[in-house]
Amino acid sequence: MVSPKKVTPAQKRIKQALYTVFGVKTNNIYIYEMAFRHSSVAEKIKDGIRDSYERLEFLGDAVIGLIIAEYLFKKYPFKTEGFLTNIRSKIVCGKNLSKISQKLGLGDLLISNISQKSNGYNARLEDILEAVLGAIYLDKGYKYAKKIFVERILNIHIDIKDLIETETNFKSKLLEWAQKNKHTIEYIANAKETSKSKAKQFVVDLIVNGELVSQATHNNIKGAEQLAAEKAINKLIQDNVNFSI
Repeated sequence: MVSPKKVTPAQKRIKQALYTVFGVKTNNIYIYEMAFRHSSVAEKIKDGIRDSYERLEFLGDAVIGLIIAEYLFKKYPFKTEGFLTNIRSKIVCGKNLSKISQKLGLGDLLISNISQKSNGYNARLEDILEAVLGAIYLDKGYKYAKKIFVERILNIHIDIKDLIETETNFKSKLLEWAQKNKHTIEYIANAKETSKSKAKQFVVDLIVNGELVSQATHNNIKGAEQLAAEKAINKLIQDNVNFSI
């Protein structure tokens, strides 16, 4: 009879955190361990694929998007598609998910050789939260993942009413201003690798009327565009540009 593998101290920490934060009990600790493993310490599995959280992050992003879409669809039966899309975007924006991940202490479980002070650390907090939801989905199924996300994250850490009242879609705001005042805007994205790992970061230049107004970096293009739009709006206001919409 083959004896079961011993649970390492790191795995015990992850197990305890999963139960404390999400109420999740699991015997499949390995998939959750992967959810906290950054590519800088991951091993190659096959064809360049590493056993890091990146694939789980991809899956978790889709799972979270579906959970929120279903939740909002049922919560606001008489709201338009545009309203639902806007609120979903506010909930899943990288800055918001990173703050929640930090509150939950998920960054403390990150297995990485990258300093927490590095520029991409906050982006990784978002990635970890998505990867953990991806792991929960694989381990327990969609209904369980939805229950965990709604009860442990959405109901506790997200104030939807406040999000409705607060404008955070900077790209839409900037586009509306540009269309009204007949200005041209263009986002130019370039991918680069971070200095200490092979994780990609995206640098986006925001061009207004042919001139560079702002630049931002994020682990995905959409996040970089939102940050660049926010910086551009702040700069335009500081330069006393008429920003009426």
